[in-house]
Amino acid sequence: MKNMQERRKYIRLQVPVEMLYFAEGNPTRREVATKDLSCDGLRFLSDEDFEKGSGIEINLIIPKASNPVHVQGKVAWAKRLSLEDSSPYEVGVEFTAIEEDNKNTFLKYLCDLIYDQTRSG
Repeated sequence: MKNMQERRKYIRLQVPVEMLYFAEGNPTRREVATKDLSCDGLRFLSDEDFEKGSGIEINLIIPKASNPVHVQGKVAWAKRLSLEDSSPYEVGVEFTAIEEDNKNTFLKYLCDLIYDQTRSG
């Protein structure tokens, strides 16, 4: 068995954060919640399939923040959770840009989550 090495640079926090997204080529705004989140990406469930590498625009609704955090990303992977046709897709997104005005809000939120998790053990 090969040695499975973690490839992520940043810790993934399993936290549901409300988000709105616009998929490339689809003007419909969708509302979902993240499954996990990190400094450089996130994972969520969707009823639509995504092509790897396609663009996605995301607004993260950070608790207690006055404005959503605007993020641009690309789909790193997408897979159906089961073989059933009605099964949702799990989608992994890699961030390509975070709006400059929102970076501090986003990073402070992540730092607070990490701090709270380490304190609660």
